Amino acid sequence: MKLQQLRYLVEVARRGLHVSEAAEALYTSQPGVSKQIKLLEDELGIIIFERSGKRLTGITEPGREVVEIAGRMLREAENIKRVGEEYTGGGSGSLVVATTHTQARYALPLVVKQFVDRHPSVRLSMRQGSPTQIAEWTEKGEADIAIATEALDHYPQLVGLPCHQWSHCVIAPSGHSLLAEGSLTLASLARWPLITYDPAFSGRSRINQAFERMQLTPTIMLTAIDADVIKTYVGLGLGIGIIASMAYDPVRDAGIGALDAEHLFGANTTRLGLRRGVRLRRYDYDFIELFAPHLPRHAVDMAMAGGGEEYQL
Repeated sequence: MKLQQLRYLVEVARRGLHVSEAAEALYTSQPGVSKQIKLLEDELGIIIFERSGKRLTGITEPGREVVEIAGRMLREAENIKRVGEEYTGGGSGSLVVATTHTQARYALPLVVKQFVDRHPSVRLSMRQGSPTQIAEWTEKGEADIAIATEALDHYPQLVGLPCHQWSHCVIAPSGHSLLAEGSLTLASLARWPLITYDPAFSGRSRINQAFERMQLTPTIMLTAIDADVIKTYVGLGLGIGIIASMAYDPVRDAGIGALDAEHLFGANTTRLGLRRGVRLRRYDYDFIELFAPHLPRHAVDMAMAGGGEEYQL
């Protein structure tokens, strides 16, 4: 039995039994993957995958147990490697943080600066993507830490930790009549063309749900993943914007006014996702605590051991 065989096994299961996709992800050939899985089945004396001709059609009952154990073994092998790297690296290493544009642009710059100052020998990489991409990268081990508002709680292989709460605000060109209204309502918003986030980003689902509850159908004339794009088009007078409050700065965004919209759309929670069963390094804990001071090492360890969100904001 070899670790490589276990990698093939787990990847095929992860890819929905598509051997070709697993082979591509592992940079090897489809016949090679199939051969190694068959050798492992012969060695164990069990059938792991059900077959119809050359096509895999399901996982047998013992196969499900083997896949689960193999996943744990691969994580522990990675943890052993992490121990060696941490204690022989002299404070060096690498950390990959996957996050959205909003978090990278507005919530993380100071944290990144503090982390780099504290750990100059650690190679910090930032990967931006949609919440679903972020979760998948972290689940597959391509990223160490995921930070997003959506999607992370839909992945059972990730432990989600609540970090911050934030709300939306409504923005309009300075002097716009909407900014002078005493009480902002969904009905008043629905009268204007709206510019806001792509459906997968930055609490957009809450915006949709709020209008649906009031049986209102707003005119969404433009969507973007970037608050700066939204502000640009709002500044041109093309519509009313709905963005994360953290993305608005009255000094930087001269010519644009804002109104708080938490009473309309509620509060959103930014979460941090970690792969279940992975050993964290000292600098992983440091980054987490810099981003969320209420999550020191012992709090993170408790959440990882419990497999869920042990702390509420």
